[in-house]
Amino acid sequence: MRFKDWDRSLKVRLIGEFFMNTSYWMVFPFLAIYFAEEFGKGTAGLLLVVSQVFSVAANLVGGYCADRFGRKRMLVVASIAQGFSFLLFAFANSPWLQSPELGFIAFTLAGMCGSLYQPASQAMIADVVPEKYRGDVFAIFYTTLNIAVVVGPLFGAILFFSYRFELLLVVTVISMLLGLVLKLLIKETLSQVMLDKWQTQTATGWVGAISKQFKEYGLIFKDRLFMLFIVAGILGAQTFMQLDLLIPIYLRETIDTQTIASFFSKEWSVTGETSFGILLAENGLFVALLTVVVTRWMTKFPEKWVFFASAAFYGLAMWLFPLTSWFWMFVVAMGIFTFAELMVVGLQQSFISKLAPEDMRGQYFAAASLRYTIGRMIAPISIPMTAWFGFPLTFGVLGLLAFASGFVYLLMFRLYEKKPSH
Repeated sequence: MRFKDWDRSLKVRLIGEFFMNTSYWMVFPFLAIYFAEEFGKGTAGLLLVVSQVFSVAANLVGGYCADRFGRKRMLVVASIAQGFSFLLFAFANSPWLQSPELGFIAFTLAGMCGSLYQPASQAMIADVVPEKYRGDVFAIFYTTLNIAVVVGPLFGAILFFSYRFELLLVVTVISMLLGLVLKLLIKETLSQVMLDKWQTQTATGWVGAISKQFKEYGLIFKDRLFMLFIVAGILGAQTFMQLDLLIPIYLRETIDTQTIASFFSKEWSVTGETSFGILLAENGLFVALLTVVVTRWMTKFPEKWVFFASAAFYGLAMWLFPLTSWFWMFVVAMGIFTFAELMVVGLQQSFISKLAPEDMRGQYFAAASLRYTIGRMIAPISIPMTAWFGFPLTFGVLGLLAFASGFVYLLMFRLYEKKPSH
């Protein structure tokens, strides 16, 4: 599916969200340092966990509202609300006021607005893109997000600590402009039938709405296929999340100073810290360049074997890391790790859209994010594990968890293939 054939709403969002994501990532990576300096490391860690809990709740509410009030309305409201949140954050870091407490509240609100935005964003893609092209479109959105993740911190490292107030005002303007552009240029993609269905149920009041929301999410979690998808995702996340947890710690302890190449009598050396930077750049570069290519390639194979192979490659990468302290082996392991990521990045979202009924797509996408939320909560256990069992055994266990997620995927597809309506 060529870009010129895309629905206009998707074209507008792809461009607008790139600027929004870039501006967001100018701020987000440095907030842990900011809060640690203001509150201390222990308190900052606790506050960030609390913020994450609120974001999870907002994500589930966002999925429900996207299915009931429409995709466009939620995208516009979330964008403008995020703009006001960053405006409050800017005021808390302004020449007139310095309040880290107010800054934390504003950051939490901004995170919640982002969580409200995502389910509607993903559901809109499923609404307007034919099933066979969804993997490609999800992959392109993922690519632009990862480019923003690379570009944003480069500017943020310069601007956040020296021009924080001005930077937050820029993010405010971009968020509000995105909301205005979405209001003017995109159309509602949730069918009128679904919107009318909600209008007939609004008389129950807010208590009834909350009760209904819990009941509908209860139905989702009784979906055996979907629950297996969640379980497999949580197991797999234990490997994926180590990119920011165990791997940099291992590299720092394994590589002191190592010569990696010699040109014209000049030696090129790395330390543990610089080697991690190189591996992270390798991951980001491959994601930016190859996401769409690999996604299109994977559509030629049966989905269940792509999911299983991705899990197997994650496991293989985990087993390769502790085998040696040689830098170039780490480069190979990271290449395998990144390939495992790219194999399913578009297919996962596409598969969720196939599992979800049309009137519950937003809620399914919101609930599916629990794979990463719960995974992110469990993954840091790997760090104390290294003190108890050492790096080789810890990496080995993570590899086994990755393989286990692959077998859960196979079980899921076994049920899926028996499902008469898929």
